[in-house]
Amino acid sequence: MSDSQIDKIARIAEKISAENNRRTRQTHTIKNLLEERQQVLVSMCELAELEAAEVPAETVIHNLRHFNQRLVDYTALGHFEIYERIIDGKERRGNIKMIADRVYPSISGTTQLFVDFNDKYDGADEADSLTDLYQDLSSIGEAMAERIESEDMLLREISDNLESPSKAL
Repeated sequence: MSDSQIDKIARIAEKISAENNRRTRQTHTIKNLLEERQQVLVSMCELAELEAAEVPAETVIHNLRHFNQRLVDYTALGHFEIYERIIDGKERRGNIKMIADRVYPSISGTTQLFVDFNDKYDGADEADSLTDLYQDLSSIGEAMAERIESEDMLLREISDNLESPSKAL
């Protein structure tokens, strides 16, 4: 075997290794995103339960801060690890691009709602700043349901492609 053939085989092996690393990272990112989403939902339910309970404002504010942090972490993870690649036009798999084009406007809209919610309640420090909290939290719950539906379509397609890369061709 000549040196040029060995070099060619080495380059092919490097490409395969890089592709496998990318797939492993994407699988890990999807798993983390789903875990973050679950934590947001749990935190949101815990916060919503306080509406019926007679708890001090400090307890609500503590849970609100925890929820906001979870919501920001989840939103950022999705944006920077999954959606940014699509937004920047770096996604080459046609089937994923097609679904992303269909669902991303909904995902983007929910992202803006989450950011607005966080901005509104980030500095909450007394009962007066919580006047609309549960109404706003209800809107967040509706947005989460919409986002989950859209996000799951996209994540399912990405996962299917990771399991069966020939599908993307």
